[in-house]
Amino acid sequence: MAELKYDSKTGRLLFTKEMKKEYTILMPNMAPIHFNILQNVFNYYGYKSELLDTCGPEIAQTGLKYVHNDTCYPALLVIGQLIDALNTGKYDPNKTALMITQSGGGCRASNYIHLLRKALKKAGYPQVPVISLNLSRLEKNSGFKIRISMALKMLSAVIYGDLIMLLKNQVEPYEKNEGECKRLVQKWIDGISEMFRKGRGYSFGEMKKLLPEITKSFSEVPVKNIVKTKVSVVGEIYVKYSPLANNHLEEFLFDQGCEVMVPGLLGFFLFKVDNRLEDIKLYGGSKLKKIAMQFAIWYLTRIETTL
Repeated sequence: MAELKYDSKTGRLLFTKEMKKEYTILMPNMAPIHFNILQNVFNYYGYKSELLDTCGPEIAQTGLKYVHNDTCYPALLVIGQLIDALNTGKYDPNKTALMITQSGGGCRASNYIHLLRKALKKAGYPQVPVISLNLSRLEKNSGFKIRISMALKMLSAVIYGDLIMLLKNQVEPYEKNEGECKRLVQKWIDGISEMFRKGRGYSFGEMKKLLPEITKSFSEVPVKNIVKTKVSVVGEIYVKYSPLANNHLEEFLFDQGCEVMVPGLLGFFLFKVDNRLEDIKLYGGSKLKKIAMQFAIWYLTRIETTL
């Protein structure tokens, strides 16, 4: 078993290089299509990650057991899902790490990670390290580093995930052959993941070529000439996308004969980058960070407007 090491200043349990070799990283599942591609990206960089798709009322109850009930619903569910997975006995707590995102801003989502670590100690898992997935350098771990190529693949996973999700929701309610859209979704998840593994598919030029191919494949699905009620799902980002959080709302609406529209994640990324630029404008910051954020918003806007 890897030796446990702690940050000398904060006392935080670190995820080390030794842990990378033998630890399983559990990830909460927010947006199934996007996160399945992201999981494969992590695995191609040598991590052994697993996406949790568990549901049920016991997850919320587990969250309520270890997190104050005034804490927001997404935090209860994410923390509850992760601890519930450890409680099943399926994973060795001495060889398991957890991953959670940090937005890096003033949003409560930046603080989930601290609530999770506190909950782990209460639940009897103080030896389980928590990895922060963020692009703001909030926390560092020797065993987990985001390279530039990895960051580009993660961004591409969001773009591909947005398109596949939107096309699936537009076509599936009208498909003549039941299950054809779901099979097409899985085909593209596997295909894109394989391209990433080979070092392809994430440049601007490659995306510009591949995205129309994805669109064409869904346009070729035989559909019925019928009219259905269109329903848009909006709201808090985790609840909006997560089947666990919204009680499989998309599936319910689909079963009720509706066409569902859920907005993509790229708009959220644009908001977060613009928010960083506004912080620098109001409170100051390094020139390097400002240049990086300006490039990021230019790149994201270019993708959104060109593709």
